[in-house]
Amino acid sequence: MPFSTIFEWHRQLDVQELESREIEHIAQLSAPIEVAVRWIEMSLSQITFTVLLESSKSFPEQDWQAVLWHNGHDDREWKELALKETEIPEPPLAIQASSRPQVYRRWFSVVLNIPSSREPVRFTLKYRLSADHTWMWINEHSNLEDGELYFQPQTPPKDLVNYLKDYSDDFSVNQVESETPHTLLWSLTSPVKAAEGKASGISDISLGTPRSFGRWFSLVRIWSPWLAPRHGQDEFSPTEDAVLSSFLRFDGLHLVLLALSGVDEVLTVFKPDGHGNVIAHSRNDSTESGQARVLAAVGTTFNAALAAVMYHARNIVRGYDTTSPEVKEEMKTALEKDVKAEWMENWYDGLTYCTWNALGQNLHEQRIFDALDILKEKGVQITNLIIDDNWQSLDNQGQSQFKRGWTEFEANKEGFPNGLKYTTTTIRDKHPNIQHIAVWHALLGYWGGVSPTGSIAQNYKTREVRKSKGLAGGTMTVVDKEDVPRMYDDFYRFLLASGIDSVKTDAQFFLDLMDDADDRRSFMKTYQDAWTIASLRYFSIKAISCMSQIPQILFHTQLPTNKPRLMVRNSDDFFPDVPSSHPFHIFTNALTALLTSHLNVLPDWDMFQTSHPYSSFHAAARCISGGPIYITDTPGQHSLPLIHSMTAPTIRKTTRILRPNSIGKCIEAGVYTPYESLRFLKIGTYHTGSSADYGVSILGVFNVSEQPLSELVALRDFEGIVKEEGRKYIIRAHPSGEVSPPMNPDSDFPQVNLALDPKGWGILTAYPLYTTTADASSSSERDTSIAVLGLIGKMTGAAAVVGTPRFEERGLEIVRVNVVVKVLGVLGIYVSTLPSAETLYDHTMVLIHNRPIPPHTVKVAENNGKVLEIDVETAWKEMGLEAGWGNEVGVDIIIR
Repeated sequence: MPFSTIFEWHRQLDVQELESREIEHIAQLSAPIEVAVRWIEMSLSQITFTVLLESSKSFPEQDWQAVLWHNGHDDREWKELALKETEIPEPPLAIQASSRPQVYRRWFSVVLNIPSSREPVRFTLKYRLSADHTWMWINEHSNLEDGELYFQPQTPPKDLVNYLKDYSDDFSVNQVESETPHTLLWSLTSPVKAAEGKASGISDISLGTPRSFGRWFSLVRIWSPWLAPRHGQDEFSPTEDAVLSSFLRFDGLHLVLLALSGVDEVLTVFKPDGHGNVIAHSRNDSTESGQARVLAAVGTTFNAALAAVMYHARNIVRGYDTTSPEVKEEMKTALEKDVKAEWMENWYDGLTYCTWNALGQNLHEQRIFDALDILKEKGVQITNLIIDDNWQSLDNQGQSQFKRGWTEFEANKEGFPNGLKYTTTTIRDKHPNIQHIAVWHALLGYWGGVSPTGSIAQNYKTREVRKSKGLAGGTMTVVDKEDVPRMYDDFYRFLLASGIDSVKTDAQFFLDLMDDADDRRSFMKTYQDAWTIASLRYFSIKAISCMSQIPQILFHTQLPTNKPRLMVRNSDDFFPDVPSSHPFHIFTNALTALLTSHLNVLPDWDMFQTSHPYSSFHAAARCISGGPIYITDTPGQHSLPLIHSMTAPTIRKTTRILRPNSIGKCIEAGVYTPYESLRFLKIGTYHTGSSADYGVSILGVFNVSEQPLSELVALRDFEGIVKEEGRKYIIRAHPSGEVSPPMNPDSDFPQVNLALDPKGWGILTAYPLYTTTADASSSSERDTSIAVLGLIGKMTGAAAVVGTPRFEERGLEIVRVNVVVKVLGVLGIYVSTLPSAETLYDHTMVLIHNRPIPPHTVKVAENNGKVLEIDVETAWKEMGLEAGWGNEVGVDIIIR
C-alpha cells in the first residue's frame, strides 16, 4: 500500500521556496488527521511509500531527492530510507485547480518492511532540490506533523477489559454474538433509579478509559435537535454530550461505543470526566427503575464496528416495541404494498421548491403564486412544493415565534384569505407539473405550542408544560396525551381535503425540552407514534421529520424497520448569509450520515440556493447524498445550468433528480479527520444495478478549508470496488469530463491527482469495464473495453441508468450494449477502441426501442476520443416517440 505526498515549488521575490501541500497514505483503510495516520491490515508485511514531487514549469526542472525518515525498526531508532525515482504504469488523471500553475511531476517510491514487533511506526519526509542543496523537512514547511502507522494484530483480544480500563462494577457486561463478521460485541447495562414526581432519576456510571488509542471521533448533541461531529487526540474530551464515540487504537482496531435510548423512558449519553474516562450519563423519566444501555464493539474497520452496534441496537428496540396491534397491522399493510411505490419515487426523486429562504417569513399566497410563475417562465420544472413556516393561524401577532400558539387548522386569513384549499387548487391548475404540495408545522403545533384560547384548545384537551431555560424557555400549552392521536387524525384529514398530500414536521426536539419528567413521560412516545401513523395513513409517509435528532426519536421512531422509510433532516439548517457555515454544513452531513445511514430513514441535507457563492458546492453534496434535492431560490435568482446538472426530464415531461440508490457518507479513510485538518472531505456513495456484481462507485471530493489543497486519490478510496483478477475500472471526473486510463484496483499507484481551490469540489465516478478479447481470426488486434457512463454533463449521471447494462458479443467483431435510462439527456459510452469521428457511422449503430436514431445525435466527445455521446433527448423528440406503459428508455449500441 503506497504513501503519497505532493510538493510544489514556488518563487517569491528571488527566493526559491518549497511548500508542502500534502502527505497522504493511499490505503484500503486510512484516516488522515493533520498527518497521515493509517491502520494496516494484519496480512501485510510490507508497505510501499509513493511520493509525487511537483515543481512549477516557470522554473528549470531540478534533480530532486527525497528520503523517508522513520522509526520502523525493532530498536525504535529513527533512521532514513532513500526513495528512488520510479516510472508509474499510467500517469494519474490530473485535475487542477484554476489557481494552480503548470508543473513537472517526478515520482519516487520505497518499500518499508513492517517491524516484527508490530509497534506503531512514526515517519516523516525530507527532500532537497539536488545533492548541492540543504535538506528540508516536510514538518517545517507545512502544518503536518509526523505520520503514523498502526498494525493490526493477527487475533484481536477477546475481553472488554482489553479495550476499556477500570469500567464500573455497576455495569452488567454480556458478550453477545455480532451480526457483523470480524467484530466483537458487548452489551452493558446498569440500573437507573426511578423518577420521583417531576424529577428524573439520574445516574453517572464510568465506562473507564479507552485503552491505547491515538484518535477519537464522536457524534454529539451540538444542541438539542441536532448531531454534529467532534474529533480529538489522546484524551476523550468532547464539549457536548455524545451519542456515538469511536476510538482508533494503536493496534489499528476500532472501539465503537453507542449510547442507546428510547427503549423505555431512559436517555443515555456519553460525557468526559476531565481525566480521560467516558461517563455514561442517564436520565430516567419512568416511575419504575430503568436501565442505562451501552453497546461496545471492536472491529478491524470503523464501519464494521459501527454496523455491529447498530444491528444489535435494532434488535433490542424491536424487543421492546410497544406499538398497538392495530397500528402494527396498518404498518404491515403499508410495507407489503410498499406505500404505492410509484408515488414514493416521485416524492423522493422530484425536484422540490421550498418557500423558507426564498420568500421569507412574510408568507402570502400571492407571493407563492408569483414565485411559481417565475420558475415556470425560467424553465424550472419542479415536482414538489413545500409551503414552509408562517402559513398557520396563530395568536400573539408581532411577538416572538416561541410566544405564538396555533389557533386553528385553517390557514391564516391575512396571507391566505380564500383558505388553504383555494391556494392548492390554484397552484395545481396553473402548474400541473407540481404533483405534491407539503406544508410545514411543528410537532406540538407551533413553536409556542397551541393557543389556549383558539379552536384547537376548545376541541381537544390541553395541558400546560414547562420548557427548559433558554431561547425557548417558559411555559406553553399543548394538546394532552389522550387527545393527541385524534388531533393528528383530524388535522391530517383536513390537510388532505385541502389539497395537501405531504408535510414537513419541525421542532420535534421540543419533546426533550420539556422540563418535567412526568411531561416527557406522557408525551415523548405519544406524539411520535401519533404523527407516524397519521402521516402513514393520510400521506403514505410523504413526510419530512425535522429537528428530530434527539436520541429518543433516533432509536424509537427512526431505527425500527417495521414501517416505510422516512425522510429525515440530517443536520442543522442552510444559512445563506453565514459564509463559514457552508463547508461545515457539508462536513457535518457527511459525518452524521455514518450513523443515520443505519437508520430506516432517507437523510435530507436541507434546501439550498442555486444563485449563491457556495451554490455548486451544496449542489454537488446534495447529488451524492442519496437524499432529496430542494431549492429555496429567491424568485428570479436561479442558476439554470446548475439546476440542469442536477436534474433531467423524463419521457412523461416531468423532472427528476439523479439520486444514487445508496446513502452518501464520509469514507472510512476520513472518519478521524477533523474539520480543521487541511484535508479534502471525501463522501462516498454507490449506485447498484440489478445484478450483484455490477455497480458504479461515486466519490465527492470537497475542499472545506480556506486555502488551496491537493491530494492523490486511489480506487481504494471508492466504495464497493471489486478486486478480482481481470477486473478493471475507469474514473471520470465531473465537471471537467476527463477520463482516466483503465486501472487495476490492486495497483500500488494513485489514479487521480486532484487540486482544488477553496469552495472547490469534484465528483469522481469509477465505472467497471466490460472487456471483449480479440480473437486470433479477428481483424482487430486489441481487446475492447466498454463502460456505460450514464448521462454526460450531470453530477451523478450514472444514477440515470436503470438496472445493469447488458453486453452481448455477436460473432467475432460485434458487441451490442443494451442500456435502460429513466431520464433523457446525453448518454455517454466509453469504448477503448472507438472509431474516429470520420469513420464512426461505418462502425456504430444506435437504436431506441429498436429504431435507428438520427445520425447527428451520435458523435465522438470533443474532449475524449474514446467516449461516444448519444443525445437521447434530441433523438426522442425528433423521432416523435411517446411514452407507453413504461417510464424508461431502452438504448442499444452496436459496435463493430
